Amino acid sequence: MSETSKARREGSDRPETVHTVVVPQSINMVSLLGPGDEHLGLIEKSLEADIHVRGNQITLRGEPGEIALAERMLDELVTLIRTGQSLNAEIVERTIGMLRAETNERPADVLSLNILSNRGRTIRPKTLNQKRYVDAIDKNTIVFGIGPAGTGKTYLAMAKAVQALQAKKVNRIILSRPAVEAGERLGYLPGTLSEKIDPYLRPLYDALHDMVDPETIPKLLASGTIEVAPLAFLRGRSLNDSFIILDEAQNTTPEQMKMFLTRLGFGSKIVVTGDVTQTDLPSGVKSGLRVIEGILDDIEDISFNRLTANDVVRHRLVGKIVEAYEEFDQVSEKQRTLRSGATE
Repeated sequence: MSETSKARREGSDRPETVHTVVVPQSINMVSLLGPGDEHLGLIEKSLEADIHVRGNQITLRGEPGEIALAERMLDELVTLIRTGQSLNAEIVERTIGMLRAETNERPADVLSLNILSNRGRTIRPKTLNQKRYVDAIDKNTIVFGIGPAGTGKTYLAMAKAVQALQAKKVNRIILSRPAVEAGERLGYLPGTLSEKIDPYLRPLYDALHDMVDPETIPKLLASGTIEVAPLAFLRGRSLNDSFIILDEAQNTTPEQMKMFLTRLGFGSKIVVTGDVTQTDLPSGVKSGLRVIEGILDDIEDISFNRLTANDVVRHRLVGKIVEAYEEFDQVSEKQRTLRSGATE
């Protein structure tokens, strides 16, 4: 029994339930409980329940609701192991978070959805919102993924694009970004056109290298099967049988966003990603991503998906940094509102 759970129980006079869960013999208990019982400690810390293990029997003691939650938690982890996944602390914590959210989706269904496998690495959604985003890409022609850095917006869209190409659902992938920092001055930068635009498109290349064998990428680029281009280069084109991704869309103007969306051709799918809190446009210029939802939100076959700091899948500190900035922005906005009201 952990000291945390013991202290919680001593301060509670609510009725307790005792329940025993028998883990199937086919499940390795070390895989389930973690090295040094790390996973067990996370579960006990997160739930108001005492957990005792003897062999493959796990005894749960605590309030009925917490015991039911602990039992569901163990069932989800066992299911994940059966799918061939190796559990780690991140997966355990995300499973607990999803169960606490009381959604209809099972954590095991979310965390075991394989999108793409390459060189022994499998790409999967890691949060409920990420799975909903991936599902929306399957179901809709135009999808918007809006959220902070590290939430997998672009990475998952890229994985779905490669999956569609491999399944021959599309004939090519087109990846684009607005080259905001260069504006209309690309011609004044040194080097060839490729060298000029490369810094703005490098993040897309990096993601692509995770999903496609690197030695095949030059051939795919040369043949036009994969095209990586600044947004301005798409003007005037009709893009058929393509999976088209527009990244960093918060740096588009409303006019550019309209231009991009109207490039949609037959048999194509569009995914637009961006973070409306990170706009690099000149002062006074509206972001096309900020205004688009109010224009298109009632149109069928277009889906808007929002990811939050809870969906950050980079280093744990990234999520905390995003949350801190969100809180700071909210306080700053309230202060601006108060000052504006005081001067009227």
